[in-house]
Amino acid sequence: MIKTLGQLDQEQRKSRGKELNTLRDQINQAIEKQRESLEKIELERQIASETIDISLAPRSRQLGTIHPLSQAMYEIISIFSKMGFKLAEGPDIEDDYHNFTALNIPAEHPARQEQDTFYFAKQVDGNQLLLRTHTSPVQIRTMSKTPPPIRIIVPGRTYRSDFDATHTPNFHQIEGLLIDKGIHFGHLKDCLSNFCREFFEVDNLPVRFRPAYFPFTEPSAEMEIGCSRSGNELKIGAGDEWLEVLGCGMVHPNVLKNCNIDPSKHQGLAFGIGIERMAILKYGIPDLRSFYESDLRWLHHYGFSTFEALSGDPVL
Repeated sequence: MIKTLGQLDQEQRKSRGKELNTLRDQINQAIEKQRESLEKIELERQIASETIDISLAPRSRQLGTIHPLSQAMYEIISIFSKMGFKLAEGPDIEDDYHNFTALNIPAEHPARQEQDTFYFAKQVDGNQLLLRTHTSPVQIRTMSKTPPPIRIIVPGRTYRSDFDATHTPNFHQIEGLLIDKGIHFGHLKDCLSNFCREFFEVDNLPVRFRPAYFPFTEPSAEMEIGCSRSGNELKIGAGDEWLEVLGCGMVHPNVLKNCNIDPSKHQGLAFGIGIERMAILKYGIPDLRSFYESDLRWLHHYGFSTFEALSGDPVL
């Protein structure tokens, strides 16, 4: 009707337009009134149909728990922070130099092969990135940028092509590095002995260091702790058997040179700890793969309350 106004003369258009505007306002008011009426009816219907039976028992709620990996990592960081170690972090995706070459790992070493390491496709310039196989590249990055003294721990995810009851493609490590003047193997033994005794809560825990080989340390050692095995039960701190827990050694002079540190003036110690392994030993977890299955029953059984997790000293 409004569209027909253009066919009328000026006087008719003025009076007719006023009538149509009034009619349009009345129609809009009627529509709005009906909308409010329908909304009220719908609300009353919902109120009637959505009543709550307050006599029903409430649904039980389980509190979340701290994952054993997070708890073990917190405890390890807390212990070393009291020894003066500071946290350091680095990228999960690394290059060949920081992951292998700078760490004195030879070109023919098995860890460089594709069946052990996850490689990305080669780039245009020929370089090939990879998922880091250890957190040691952070040590290289720190030593290259920071002059001694250096005292850091490096927690983080690492990746290797392996999967069974004791290995997963993704796992967690904490590595430690101390660079200063006059550092010797006795410092390394004392640091790690105190750590293991506090972590496993055994004051007289027997420890020993067995000679080993790692390309980035010289001399190198594997640390073992005393234990006893009876059937399927493992008891730490008692008996005449030994259990390997971590690898360590004095930083190789070639690694120091690669980071522009003079090995005749500064020496260093380094160690690597598998967080899953430490959690398995301390908390009695039988299978490494269960850490990543997100089974709520498993998490409820092995998890820690937030009060337990935060009961220790805060990590700075």
